[in-house]
Amino acid sequence: MAPIKLHGVPFSTCTARVMACLEEKNVQYEICPVDLSTGAHKRPDFISKNPFGQIPVLEDGDITLFESRAICSYIAHKYKDQGTDLLQHGSLHGFAKVMVGCEVESQQFNPAMGPIFFHTFIAPMRGWHQIRRPSMRTS
Repeated sequence: MAPIKLHGVPFSTCTARVMACLEEKNVQYEICPVDLSTGAHKRPDFISKNPFGQIPVLEDGDITLFESRAICSYIAHKYKDQGTDLLQHGSLHGFAKVMVGCEVESQQFNPAMGPIFFHTFIAPMRGWHQIRRPSMRTS
């Protein structure tokens, strides 16, 4: 069986999320770098894998998935009997708590941290200057 292919770049938080899941489940995978600086993620061959032109993309045999949280859920279900039980399959109470944690991460934590990560790491790597917003203080 061919190894799982993960298209993305390790410094991407979404790619790193999938890599962490694969590592926790002890799954062999191959990183297929996507050169974002040249727009490789917007070319037809990549768009055929993810119509939104975003990373990561996972290829596992005849299945191709995008959206990091969906990929992680797939991995956690497919490999539920190896590595860490990420979804707490044996406990409805445990599973429910994991699902709440996933929602908090996606709806509360990620929207706040995404821009911070971008302005702290990505923009400087690309030589972009940060835009400073005027202070909203009135005193």
